[in-house]
Amino acid sequence: MNNADLAEAIAGPHGLTKTDARKVVDAVFAAIVDAAAKGDEVSIGAFGKFKVKDTAEREGRNPATGETIKIAAARKLGFSAAKAVKDALNG
Repeated sequence: MNNADLAEAIAGPHGLTKTDARKVVDAVFAAIVDAAAKGDEVSIGAFGKFKVKDTAEREGRNPATGETIKIAAARKLGFSAAKAVKDALNG
């Protein structure tokens, strides 16, 4: 499912046009990204939590040459599913 599919799934049951639903979907994702960029945790009840995780610089290997390289430190967005989501996935 992509953004357009998600917008279409929202539009019908809620009486929105596909264009308006797409704006809502895009706004939700933009809000999540903005909060994550500030380092905030985003918790959506009955769905899960998005949190920023810091990874330290580390050594890796170039698979083509086997040469040791440095992999830069980075910030990553992690997701933890809520119990309701886990239960839905696992029956």
